[in-house]
Amino acid sequence: MSTVSVADAKSGFAGLVDQAANGEFVTITRHGKPAAMLVSIEAGEAAKKALTKPRANFGDFLMAYPGPADLERNPSRMRDADFE
Repeated sequence: MSTVSVADAKSGFAGLVDQAANGEFVTITRHGKPAAMLVSIEAGEAAKKALTKPRANFGDFLMAYPGPADLERNPSRMRDADFE
């Protein structure tokens, strides 16, 4: 993984594109902080796919439970909590 400033990226853009096409991640910085990343088409497509993949919803997970919960309640007295 290489890191270059915006000014250096402007002057050597073709070389950076070649690096990214070969599978290397190229980080472009602005004022010393990462601002963008140049990656191959394959890596970009994989990232897009991962970001658009539907995520599991905890409520849907609970609603998918197949049967009743036969849980017994603990009959012991609850302990006192001191909230100060």
